[in-house]
Order: sequence, then C-alpha cells, then structure tokens
Amino acid sequence: MTVISVEKDTDALTLTFVAEFSADVERVWQVWEDPRQLERWWGPPTWPATFTHHELSVGSRSAYVMTGPDGTKAGGWWLITAVEAPARLEFDDGFADENGEPDDSIAPVTATVTFESIDGGTRMTTLSRFVSIDQLEKMVEMGMEEGMTLAMGQIDDVLRA
Repeated sequence: MTVISVEKDTDALTLTFVAEFSADVERVWQVWEDPRQLERWWGPPTWPATFTHHELSVGSRSAYVMTGPDGTKAGGWWLITAVEAPARLEFDDGFADENGEPDDSIAPVTATVTFESIDGGTRMTTLSRFVSIDQLEKMVEMGMEEGMTLAMGQIDDVLRA
C-alpha cells in the first residue's frame, strides 16, 4: 500500500498522511501539477474528481467536482498559498456549493504537501491543519482519513502510466 502511516493529532489539530512511491520526486510532483493526472487519484475510487480549473501558482484557485456512485456531486476548491516545485505545495482546501462558489459553512483545511527523495523513490507527506477540534472531528467523521488513504492508494497506478 502506498500510504505508510496516518496520524491524527488532536492537540496540534492535524491529520498527517505519509506515502512512499518508487518514482522520483519530479515524477510524483507531476501527479499534483497535471490536472488530468490529479483527476485519476484525487478522491477515493468511488468518488472521482473532475478538475474544471487547476494551476499551481501562488494565489491561483483550483476547482473540482467529485461524483459519487449514485451521481451525487460534491464541489471543492483550492487556493494555492505556496509553491516550491518540486519540494513543497501548500493550499487551502474547501467545499464548494452547487454553483462552484466557496461554501462558508465549514472552514477550509490548510494542506501542506512535501516531497522528499528516499532510496531512489519519494516520500510524500501531506499535513492537514484544522481550525478547531470540532472541524477535525467532523472531517474525520465525514470520511477524510479513509478517503485520503484510498485516494493516495491510486497514485502508484498513475505513476506507472
């Protein structure tokens, strides 16, 4: 399995995923940079994402819609806050309403993704920071931990393509 650890830290209000891949850092970076590759893994297998806009530059926004097995749609957006290709990416990740506009009923999660070269491969660490314990618990209850683990589990197939 790609994900080697998941750690929920309620004191620090974080959820951290560590995954390892046999590809080099530059190749793993591409699965975040290229929207067509990103679509092949962002979201669990039963909730694939379609990115309608995606650009990795500070201040840019990405927009996507995930589609469930019954056709249910769930929108999301990213606001890119830091890009240090191919070592680090940071963005705010929020929900969107049916019109693609940010849904302010739940605060966005701040995600920091780092890429580290290890033994000819890459260790990717995704740290999600929450604004409160209630938000962290709500996101875990909604399936974030399982969903991200399943989603990242699809990256190996993307890297082989």
